[in-house]
Amino acid sequence: MFNMQALTEKQRKVLEFIQERQSIEGMTPTFREIAAHFKFSSPNAALAHVKALRKKKFLKVNEGRARSLQITHPNAPRVRVIPRVVPIPIYGSIPAGGPVDAVQEEEGCVMMDVQTLGIKPTSRTFGLRVRGDSMIGKHIVNGDLAIIEHGMLPKPGDVVAAMIDGQVTLKTYVVQRNKVYLKAENPKYPDLVPQDELQIQGVLISVVRRRGK
Repeated sequence: MFNMQALTEKQRKVLEFIQERQSIEGMTPTFREIAAHFKFSSPNAALAHVKALRKKKFLKVNEGRARSLQITHPNAPRVRVIPRVVPIPIYGSIPAGGPVDAVQEEEGCVMMDVQTLGIKPTSRTFGLRVRGDSMIGKHIVNGDLAIIEHGMLPKPGDVVAAMIDGQVTLKTYVVQRNKVYLKAENPKYPDLVPQDELQIQGVLISVVRRRGK
């Protein structure tokens, strides 16, 4: 059984924080991140706690690898990582076919386990229900929920929610010879070249498949 007297309270919390970050992000936090989390005056305070944990054989370092602290004590406390479930607002639907006139209808929120999805939502994250089959080449089908991040700068190849010449659509963002257009991922649909304006409403960061599909 784990001996609570082997560690100070702060050392135990530092060890749990390291384990939690490894479980969620797959890597060890830096000394600066540890110091910021515990409001230490400097990263040196975090280093001192890590050195104490290494001396007590709760941690070891894999030589030659950065951020490679490894929990080694067989009775170290196990951190139960609780899924981070957050509400994401749904702003109606978006066509994945031909573009249609923009209509934004708020439908409330959907609760998402963002740890499972592998995303870090912000106040600019929202969802749109997909209508149509123009993006099947990207494995986005009718009825899916597209999770969009507003304000991201799109890169060529990103899937974007866009307003093109006053109409909205979900397509792949393409730049060719310094010209931007929107590409469908289904040969039944043409590429969309803006005649007047192209506004990127957001970049796709995840897709949630409707149950039963």
